[in-house]
Amino acid sequence: MKRDLHSVLVVCTRRIGDVFLATPVVRSLKTALPQVMIDMLVFEGTQDILSGNADIRRIWTIAERPGIHPHLALLCSLWRRYDVSVSVLAGDRPTFHAWIAGRYCVGTLLPDKKSWWKRRLLNHWVSFDNLFTHTVAMNLKLLAPLRITPLGTPVVSWTDEDTRSIGTLLPDIRNAQAYAVLHVSPKFAYKTWTVDGWVALGQWLIDRGLIVVVTGVESAEQSYCDQIIHRLPKAVNLVGQVTLPALGYLLSRAALYVGTDTAVSHMAAAVGVPSVVLFGPSNPVKWGPWPKDFPSTAQSPWYKQGSQRQGNVWLLQGEGECVPCLAEGCDRHVNSLSDCLQRLSVHRVIQVADAMLRERENGCAVPTGV
Repeated sequence: MKRDLHSVLVVCTRRIGDVFLATPVVRSLKTALPQVMIDMLVFEGTQDILSGNADIRRIWTIAERPGIHPHLALLCSLWRRYDVSVSVLAGDRPTFHAWIAGRYCVGTLLPDKKSWWKRRLLNHWVSFDNLFTHTVAMNLKLLAPLRITPLGTPVVSWTDEDTRSIGTLLPDIRNAQAYAVLHVSPKFAYKTWTVDGWVALGQWLIDRGLIVVVTGVESAEQSYCDQIIHRLPKAVNLVGQVTLPALGYLLSRAALYVGTDTAVSHMAAAVGVPSVVLFGPSNPVKWGPWPKDFPSTAQSPWYKQGSQRQGNVWLLQGEGECVPCLAEGCDRHVNSLSDCLQRLSVHRVIQVADAMLRERENGCAVPTGV
């Protein structure tokens, strides 16, 4: 199989975080077979996280709900174009797209009766586990039939232009002055922490002598970010001003990162910055950030319950016996809040942040029991 490979398509038509967590598959293929041309098929609006990734030749995009004519045009362009196609998703459309594109198709599928027709489309399939196997580990299982050695760390990439843009927005980065990045605004409300918490944490970091850089998504939640910035006048406001690749470079030079369950937290973990990640209803076994250089043979870096540390990442779980409930907010929709995160004490976050900063500065042991 290895000798016959010249082109591969990796299909990941889902959210930005899913796309990012598929990059270890691409890196593994490219490392094992440098001559292979690797493309990806992703949803429109998610491709920015792949910008500057030298492992990828071309990025195909498709709308989440494509019209008939553009969809047919894409299918015609993809028809048997690749030696191998890999779908990291178990859904109907990604499996179908992989079958269209590849002469040999590999994918993940649910082991249920409804998936019988998808099993016929794939030359090899891996049983999808949504509870006990991390997304990175799940994706890497698809490399086994191709006899490719798995490499676990997701790939953060940026260009010289991204580096220059950060140098313009944050001149102090050239002076090697220590700074912390607070990514305060996830895409969905159910993953948010409190404004008071971010403000107290930011002020504590400023008082400790760090520059505080606030990042986030400029969206309908802008008033949320505005409240934080208004109450932290000494912070550097980069909300909505940096691309994901530029943010990757910014993270790579930071002394500390604090964020919630977002793609940016996955990026921070991957570049190796000391990271405090606030987790609420989501399952950390499946979605916790994959620490830099964590063994690719592991099922997951994380247990389902409890605050825990692995490598450069401290996963701080919210309050409550129900955590993690695996629901999208207490009202069961993405725009509802999660009490477990709303009740998460800033003192717990500061305690962990202080421990990680002291460890970075002095090599101190990190306390437990937070």
